[in-house]
Amino acid sequence: MIARVAYLSLHSCPLMQPGSGDAGGMNVYIKELGLAMAARGVDVSVFTRRTDEFTPEVVEVSSSFRVVHVEAGPPEPLPVRDLPGLVGEFTESTLAWIDQNDHRPDLIHSHYWLSGWSGVLLKEKLNVPLANSFHTLGRVKDLTRHPETASEGVIRTLTEEEVIARSDCVVASTPYEFEDLLEHYSADPAALCTSPPGIRHDIFGPGDRIEARRWTGLGEGPVILFVGRIQPLKGIDTAIEALARLRPSASPAQLVIIGGPSGSSGEAEVIRLRQLAAHLEIVDRVHFVSPVPHEQLASFYRAADIVIMPSRSETFGLVAAEAQSCGAPVIASNVGGLPYIIEDGKSGLLVTGHDPNDYAAAIDAILHDPQLAELLRRGALKNAKRFSWEATVSRLLELYDGISGR
Repeated sequence: MIARVAYLSLHSCPLMQPGSGDAGGMNVYIKELGLAMAARGVDVSVFTRRTDEFTPEVVEVSSSFRVVHVEAGPPEPLPVRDLPGLVGEFTESTLAWIDQNDHRPDLIHSHYWLSGWSGVLLKEKLNVPLANSFHTLGRVKDLTRHPETASEGVIRTLTEEEVIARSDCVVASTPYEFEDLLEHYSADPAALCTSPPGIRHDIFGPGDRIEARRWTGLGEGPVILFVGRIQPLKGIDTAIEALARLRPSASPAQLVIIGGPSGSSGEAEVIRLRQLAAHLEIVDRVHFVSPVPHEQLASFYRAADIVIMPSRSETFGLVAAEAQSCGAPVIASNVGGLPYIIEDGKSGLLVTGHDPNDYAAAIDAILHDPQLAELLRRGALKNAKRFSWEATVSRLLELYDGISGR
C-alpha cells in the first residue's frame, strides 16, 4: 500500500466553508477523503493556493493529514478565469515545499482541471503516478448550461483532454461520468475507473424531526430545501417558479435556500432570483440563508419535507446523498450523476427537463400523499447506505496500488 499521497486543489481550499465562492462539494470530498485516508495510515498533504496572507502555511487537520497553502499569485481570492496563468507558479511552489520538507509523495491525485494541469507537470518532475478527478467536465457543463451563462472555454476543454491523456487513471464518481468521459473526450476506458464519494453516517443520519425544526427555526409548515452555491447552473429559478405553481394549501410551502453567490455571475444571480420571487409575489415564502457549517446541514435535512436539486449539471450530487442519509426525499433533475444517487420513485423523484410545472407536480405529489412521502423517506435511508468514506478509501487504495505497480 502507498505510504504518502499528495492531493492537489489549486483553486479551492478544502478548509473553506462550503456553499459560496468556489467552495462546494469538492471541498467536502477532499477534506473527508483526507481524514479517511489518514485514519487508514496514509500520510496526506493537500496543496492549495494561498488566498489569505494571514493563513498559516501548513494547517494540521489531523494526525498525518495537513493542508499546505503555497504561493501562486497574490494572496487573495481570484476568479477561476484568472487562475490558468498561475498553474506554473503553483506547481513550482508545491515542488519547492516537497523538496524543502523531504516529503516526496508516492502518488499524486489532482482534483479539477486546473489541478490536473499542475498534476501532469508534477508527475513529470517527480516521476510518480497521477490520478485525476475532474468533479465537473467543461463539455458536459456546456451542453446543459443556462442560456445566459458563458461557455467554459477552449482552454479548459483542451486542458481536460491533455490531463485525460497523460494521467495514469481518471477517477469518475459515477458510471454516468465514466460514460461522459468516453463520449465527450474519447478517453481510453482502460485508464478510467469509478469511485463514488462517501457519506459521514455519524453526522448525516436520521434524527428527531421536531427537534430539527426547533433548532433550525423553520417553523411548522411544509419546507422545501435547496443547499448549494447560488449560480445559474443550479437551477434555483426553476425551484422558485415551481413554488409559485404549487396546489393551493391551508399551509403554503416555504422554499429555504442555503448558500451564497458563486462565480462571476453569482451576485447577479442572487438579485435575479429575488426579483423573480417578487414578480411571482412569493417573497414571503422564499428565504435566503447564508452557508452554514457542513455538519449543521444534517439538522436542516432532517427538518425538510423535500430537498430539491433542479441542477442543469451535477457530476455526483453530494447534497442528494447526504440528504437521503438524513431521511429526506430528494426531487432532482435527471442529469449527470443524480440518477445514480437517487432511486426514482423509491428514494426520491427525478424530473426530466427544467419545466417548473413538472417540479411543482413532483412536490405536490409528496406533500399531499403521506404514504408516498413515508415510502420515499424509508427508501432514502436505505439507499444512502450504499455510500461510505470507508468504501471510497478502500476503492481508491486499490486503484492507487494498481497504478503505482505499473
